[in-house]
Amino acid sequence: MKDLLEKILIVDDVSKNIQILGNILSQKQFQIAYAQNGQQALDICKIQTFDLILLDIMMPGMDGYEVCKRLKKNSSTSEIPIIFLTAKADMDSIIKGFEVGGQDYITKPFNAAELLARVNNHLLIKRQRERLKLMNNNLEDLVKERTSELEKANHQLSVLDQAKSNFLSLISHEIRTPLNGVIGLTELLDQTNIDDDQKEYLTYLKDVSSRLVKFSDTALLITTLKINKYLPEILPVSVNQLIIDSIDIFKDNNGKSTLQITNNMPDKTLLIKVDSDLMRTCFLAIIDNSAKFAGDNAKLEVSAITEADSITLTFCDNGQGFSKSALNNLFELFSSGDILHSEGTGLGLAAAKLILDAHEGSINIKNIETGGAQVMIKIKT
Repeated sequence: MKDLLEKILIVDDVSKNIQILGNILSQKQFQIAYAQNGQQALDICKIQTFDLILLDIMMPGMDGYEVCKRLKKNSSTSEIPIIFLTAKADMDSIIKGFEVGGQDYITKPFNAAELLARVNNHLLIKRQRERLKLMNNNLEDLVKERTSELEKANHQLSVLDQAKSNFLSLISHEIRTPLNGVIGLTELLDQTNIDDDQKEYLTYLKDVSSRLVKFSDTALLITTLKINKYLPEILPVSVNQLIIDSIDIFKDNNGKSTLQITNNMPDKTLLIKVDSDLMRTCFLAIIDNSAKFAGDNAKLEVSAITEADSITLTFCDNGQGFSKSALNNLFELFSSGDILHSEGTGLGLAAAKLILDAHEGSINIKNIETGGAQVMIKIKT
């Protein structure tokens, strides 16, 4: 049962019709109001709200069509359903009633069952429309609330991301200054007469210094890429030559590494449009990742598949593969994603991902069922 009685306005210049309609509607629990001309109906609607209006068409002065037009133009009454009362059953009158905004019509003399059925149907439609509107409003409020929460969360992530970038930049600069002094001293010591034990210590010191330089350079590169301050110099370059250069750099920097690298590039003349320095850094990061703790029989094969507008490079190694947790965080800064496929600085693959993002490329990594890991990168040609 409804909490409030629904209100119906009857507009007719004939008192007998109002009486008949009132008697029929009295069978149900409605609040009934009356008006005997169009202007009176408009005045009543200014001070009261109605759920339905039964409106006679043929009235002196202002007819039902004009009343309906004015009610529909007013925002406070535009959604009230209107049923026309008419002695005319001709199609032109019916169509005109719908054109001015009426929802239905009932012909005179009135059939009680038909009248009640139509009244109840339109009141039901109005209730459902109001419920839907309320639901939509609630949904809009919920969307606004969630949007606000997301904006706050995104702002917090942006702040944290900026803080991470600032931290990397700070670390890079703070390490590099004293590190330059350490490197200079090691070079001077290397030119002096020292015994074998001291040479071993010096070799270790050089290795540590080299790793710190690499960390500093990678951290600074990540920072510039993340804050979009790196301006790539995109030029056509041989992808095969980039692979060769990356392998040579790796060998120069890792003289004791036993990693066996096989270059299976099918087309030695294929060109890609990239920043050559960045892409060499990307390839080198992948090679370094495969070499870390890979064992005495470490192998890495580089191959490629060309398509109409892109090339997919595949790096397959025979190492330990990635742990499940590492696979979920491969490209996160300071994650355990690129440490021997299980431990490391957490910067190499993150840098590779950012480099490929800057070239609108992609990188995908998975474990190989027979052992090892596969890194696939896609670059536009």
